[in-house]
Amino acid sequence: MPTEADLKQDKAANAVQARQVIDLFHEISTLLNADLDRQTLSICVSLIENGVNPEALAVCNLSFDWKKTETVVRELKKDAVETRREIEERDG
Repeated sequence: MPTEADLKQDKAANAVQARQVIDLFHEISTLLNADLDRQTLSICVSLIENGVNPEALAVCNLSFDWKKTETVVRELKKDAVETRREIEERDG
């Protein structure tokens, strides 16, 4: 059975890995002039991880001006946090 220290170490490693993924996506976004900030990319990744169709999400990104939809982004972030919390509670 993993100790509390092991769990904290795993959580820290996961956070570092997630940051690296978002940094890589941000670099790609910048190279493609997609105008997506790290927060938006993080939300998109979370949505995809939770079952949102990536192609549909791409269409939304092309259709909307994300800078004008800050409220939507905030709500999506809240939903992603809630979903993550629910998953963590369910999985223990």
